[in-house]
Amino acid sequence: MEVKDILQTYRVKKGLTQEQLAQKVFVTRQAVSRWENGETSPNPETLKLLSKLYGVSINTLLGSPRKLFCQCCGMPLEDEFISKETDGAFNEEYCKWCYTEGKFIYSSLGELVDFLVEHSQNEQWTKEEARRFFENELPKLEHWKKTV
Repeated sequence: MEVKDILQTYRVKKGLTQEQLAQKVFVTRQAVSRWENGETSPNPETLKLLSKLYGVSINTLLGSPRKLFCQCCGMPLEDEFISKETDGAFNEEYCKWCYTEGKFIYSSLGELVDFLVEHSQNEQWTKEEARRFFENELPKLEHWKKTV
């Protein structure tokens, strides 16, 4: 689906006219019409407002052009798993289990590895194999590159 169609679909789902949406995101009705005709796209600040209003990520509003992964634990991110900031805005870098209400849950890489090892072992993957995997892969994620 194209961005213009996505924007119109979410507006209609929310039961808003173009005029009502325009008022909520501080633009003109003509701007909304141009988005929905594919003539222009909302600017980044307006995308943030639309994201909060519709309860979906900016990535979703743009047609999911990127495959998102939590930059703390590596989990694939869908809208229902994406963390939110204290103001309700989506933080598309992290899952809600690693980062919530403006704070990281795990204070160290070792703490996260211990948690993941306990919850990911099975008959095909021993604790030792899981630990080696997470200790090797997690430091490659942006969060751990900044903190390790």
